[in-house]
Amino acid sequence: MRFHYIASQPDGRIIEGEFEGQGTAEVLEFLASRGLRPVSLRAIKSLQTGFRFFGAGINLTDKVFLTKYLSLMLKVGTDLFRAIDILISDFDKPALKSILGEVKANLEKGQPFYAIFAKYPNIFDQVFVNLVRAGEASGNLDKVFEDLSNFLKRQQDLRSRIKSALVYPIILTALSFVVLILLVTFALPQIAEVFEGSGFNPPLFSRIVFALGRFFNANFFGIFLFIGLSIGSSVYFFKVSSAFRMFILRLIRRLPAIRDVVQKIALQRFAATFSSLIKAGLPIIDSIEITAMAIGNENFKSSLFRISRDGITRGLTIGEAFHREPVFPRVVTNLISISEKAGHIEDVLATLAGFYESEIDNSIKTLVSFLEPALLFFIGIAIGGIALAIIVPIYQLVTKF
Repeated sequence: MRFHYIASQPDGRIIEGEFEGQGTAEVLEFLASRGLRPVSLRAIKSLQTGFRFFGAGINLTDKVFLTKYLSLMLKVGTDLFRAIDILISDFDKPALKSILGEVKANLEKGQPFYAIFAKYPNIFDQVFVNLVRAGEASGNLDKVFEDLSNFLKRQQDLRSRIKSALVYPIILTALSFVVLILLVTFALPQIAEVFEGSGFNPPLFSRIVFALGRFFNANFFGIFLFIGLSIGSSVYFFKVSSAFRMFILRLIRRLPAIRDVVQKIALQRFAATFSSLIKAGLPIIDSIEITAMAIGNENFKSSLFRISRDGITRGLTIGEAFHREPVFPRVVTNLISISEKAGHIEDVLATLAGFYESEIDNSIKTLVSFLEPALLFFIGIAIGGIALAIIVPIYQLVTKF
């Protein structure tokens, strides 16, 4: 959530600005770390839904195209106004046309290029906004847009690889669940009626399974509605409630098979984001704090804020501040220390981001290779239990005659 604040400096001057955080407590902590006293604080309502009113929202692919086209046109000497006019005429998506129209109107009023992007934090995060801001200030917008396009493309590729790897286990689970529900709900009650009609008393285990099938058959629509409402409400609260979202994410991250993948994803985002911000010319402290907000992992976020506020601002080197945080692997902190002394920390971080991309691929493959047999095992147990509940009484009935 994005907040607008008005605060007083130690010398009494009043300033205002915007900050993106999880809540007011985080904004107040940010102001206190800067020696500012809050005067006014209010949440800025996101306008992302306004773009969806015109059609599909702006996604990662749209941002890749937008930054790539702007980079190419600025490189060949097209002025910014002409480049935006070309993009407005070329793009088919109304949401992009709308936001580019706002950008052009702002530029005509003499406002900075990044200002419109900063108005929509749910679409353009702090990394995007600050990179554009740095490029505009330095006069290297074409280079910044090229780097930003590559950065977003790597994010898109990584997400695609993760989704592709998880497609088969998800389809397998969904189909198996549907088959299991149909078997329990419709097949078992019919078989149970056959045994009851014959006057044969099945074993206790079979009677429990048959009773479960009759219950599902009698309350099928109610159970289906309950499951649908549960999934829908969970998805809704995951989107609107940061507390619920953090609770679910903490549970997922504690799973042994997933913990390693989550940590590598966080490290890849850290290295790629931090490298891009430094390369764009942002100050180290600002780069670290923007990276902390963008990384999407509470442990790394807290560590990066400590590195910035309790380490570098108090005179420690970047390497020394990172060495104090155990959440970062020793190889990462050592590389940061060495590259800081050599003066090319952004290049080493970019290499580190590429390394963790390949590590994430390997970890996802390992996770999927574990999930598939695990899912088949549990599905086999469920179907095998139902089969035994049917076969055992049939066998007893046959041997009786």
